Amino acid sequence: MPILIPRRAAIGFLAAGAAAIRRGGTAVAAEEARDWVAFKSRFLLPEGRVVDNANGNQSHSEGQGWGLSLAEHHDDRAAFDRILAWTRRNLRRETDHLHAWRWRPDRQPAISDSNNATDGDLFIASALLRGGRRWSDRALTEEGTAIARDVLRLLVRRAGGRLVLLPGAHGFEHRGHMVVNPSYYSYPAIASVAEAVPDPAWLRVASDGLRLLRAARFGRWGLSPDWVSVSRADRSLVPAEGWPARFSYDAVRVPLWLGWAGLSDEAAVEAPLRFWSDPAFPQIPAWADLTTDNVAPYAAGAGVLQIGRFVSQQRGFRTDRFQLDVISQNRDYYDVALSLLARMAAAERGTSL
Repeated sequence: MPILIPRRAAIGFLAAGAAAIRRGGTAVAAEEARDWVAFKSRFLLPEGRVVDNANGNQSHSEGQGWGLSLAEHHDDRAAFDRILAWTRRNLRRETDHLHAWRWRPDRQPAISDSNNATDGDLFIASALLRGGRRWSDRALTEEGTAIARDVLRLLVRRAGGRLVLLPGAHGFEHRGHMVVNPSYYSYPAIASVAEAVPDPAWLRVASDGLRLLRAARFGRWGLSPDWVSVSRADRSLVPAEGWPARFSYDAVRVPLWLGWAGLSDEAAVEAPLRFWSDPAFPQIPAWADLTTDNVAPYAAGAGVLQIGRFVSQQRGFRTDRFQLDVISQNRDYYDVALSLLARMAAAERGTSL
C-alpha cells in the first residue's frame, strides 16, 4: 500500500478532527468515569489548579489544558469552570492570549518565566472550542479562537523549507537552527483549532509536521527524540543540544497524538511499538538513548503502557506487553494523565481500553 503524502494525510486528519468536534463529545464508560473522579480527587485542587505531584506540586499550562480537555470529555462543566478560572487568573499572559508555562507554589512570584508552552496553549484552546460546542457557550468559543490565532501568529516559523511549530515564543530560535519538540505536534488539538481558525497555514503546519516526524527518527529503533534541531539552511535534523538525545517522557506522546488523529500507520507510531515490544527487554524501558542505543534500567510508567495499548489496538497489533492495572495511589500526575488521555483517544476513535 503506498504511503500517503503528508498533505493528503494532513487534510484527512483535519477533516476527522472537525467531525469529532461536530459530534459534540463521546460517551464515557463507567470505568473511565471512575478514573476521572479519582484523578480529580488526587490532582485537582478546589480552586482549579492541576497539581504535578512529581515536580514539587507545581502546575503547568500543559496540565491545565489536559484537565480542561478531560473535563469536557467527561461532560463535567463544574470541573471545567474551576480549571479555566484558575488558568485565566494565574497563567494568562498580559501581552497576548497565550499562557505562562509553569506556576510554582514555593516561589514568590509563582511565575518567574512568562514564556509559554505551545502544547499547553493548543490543548487549552482545543478544550475551550470543544466546550463551547458541547455547552453552546459562545464565550468559550471566542476565547479558544483567540488563543488559536495567537498560536498561529506567534509560534509558527519557517526553517529549512518547512513551517515549524516553536515549543514557546522565546528561546528556541537560533542563528543557524531552531529547536522543536516533536511531541508538541498535538494533532487532535491542532485539528480543533484549525476548525475554528480556517487558515491554510494550519494545513502546512500539519503536513510539514508529519514530514518532520518521518525524518526525525534516530537510533536502533528509529525513534523520535524529545527535542530536535531543525537547520535553517537545509532540511537536516539532529537531536538538539542541551537535552539528552532520548526517546523519553516527552516523545512517548508522539504515537498517542498520531493514533488519536487517525494516523496510526505512520512510522513514528510503528517504531515505538517495535521498541516497546522488543522481547530483549524483560520490562518496557522508560527511555532509549538515541546515540548509544542504551535503555533505561527502570520500567516505563503505566501511562506509556496505556499509550502502547491504544496504538497497538489502532494498528490491529495484539500483545500482552501492554497489560496494566487500574489507576492506583502510587502513580503520579503525568502517568495518570497519559492513561486518561489514551482512554479519551480510544473513545473518540470508536473503541475502548
